[in-house]
Amino acid sequence: MTLASAGVLVMAPLLFIGSPDWLPGPLSTSVWNLGHIVFFALLTLTLRPWRWLEGWRLWLAATAIMVVVGTLIEAAQSQLDREADWHDILRNLIGVWLILAWHPLIAGRVRPNALMIGLAVASTLFVMVELGSTGMVAARQFEVSHLLPKLYDFEHEDPSAFWHGDLAPSPHPVRDHGRSLRIELDTDLYSGASLVNLPADWREYDRLNISLFNPDPSPLPMTLRINDLKHEHGDNAHNDRYNTSFTLTPGLNTFTLALEDIRNAPKDRTMDMSRIHRLTLFASRLPALRTIYLLDLRLD
Repeated sequence: MTLASAGVLVMAPLLFIGSPDWLPGPLSTSVWNLGHIVFFALLTLTLRPWRWLEGWRLWLAATAIMVVVGTLIEAAQSQLDREADWHDILRNLIGVWLILAWHPLIAGRVRPNALMIGLAVASTLFVMVELGSTGMVAARQFEVSHLLPKLYDFEHEDPSAFWHGDLAPSPHPVRDHGRSLRIELDTDLYSGASLVNLPADWREYDRLNISLFNPDPSPLPMTLRINDLKHEHGDNAHNDRYNTSFTLTPGLNTFTLALEDIRNAPKDRTMDMSRIHRLTLFASRLPALRTIYLLDLRLD
C-alpha cells in the first residue's frame, strides 16, 4: 500500500498538466491518457473501499463517486486552458473496476465464482481495448514518420486523424486515377483545413510544393499558415509564424515555397524546422460557399 500511496502522490498533479512532447503528435497524448487508468487503480488500492462496503454496493458506490470526481476534474481542467476529455472519466472507472474485480481474487478474501471471474475478465478487456487504441495510434504515427517527402497520404479513407476542417476524400479532379481532398469553405470569418498530424522534421528539404484545384470560374484568395510546436504553445502571435497569401485561379494551381522563408518567418526567432506542428489553408469572409481540392502536398 505504501508504493500505491506514493504513486498517487506523484501522479496527482499530472492530472492537471497537459501531455508532454516527448512522443510525436497524438501518440504522446494517447500514452499520457493511459495514466488515468494507472492513477485510479493506485488510488483504489490506497483507499481500500472494501473495508466499508462489499458486493454490488461497493461497485455502485465506487462507480458513482468516480463519475462525480471525474466530472469535477474535467471541469477544473477546462478552466486551466485544457480541453476537457470526457473519455478520461471512462479511463478513471476502468482503473477502479480493475482493482475491484481482481483484488478479492488475488487476496483470496472470498471463494471465486462465475460473476467475479466475469468481472475480472471484463475489466481486463477494457484495459486491453485502451492499450489497443494506443497501439493503433502508434502504428499511425510510425506511418506518418516515414511519409516524407509527402506530408499526407491521399489514399486515406478518413482524414480526421490528420486534418481539422470540413473535408473529405474525393476522386482527383484532374487525373483519371488518384485521390484528392475536397475542402468545403463557408462564410465564417475564417474557413479552411488544418493538417495537424504530419511529419514534423523538415530540415533535410528546401521547398514545399502545394497543388490545388479551383473548380469555379472565379478566383479565390487564400492564406497559408505554418507554425512550429513552440508557436503552438505560445500566445498565437501573427508575427511568430509563417503566413502567405495567394490567389487560386480557375483550374489547377501549383505553388512552390522556399523553406528558408518559412524558417525565417518568426520576427524574433528562427522557426524550429524539426518540429513543424501545423499547416493551415484558409479563406476569410467569403461571400458564398466555395469548394476547392487539395491535390498534392510534399517537400523537395
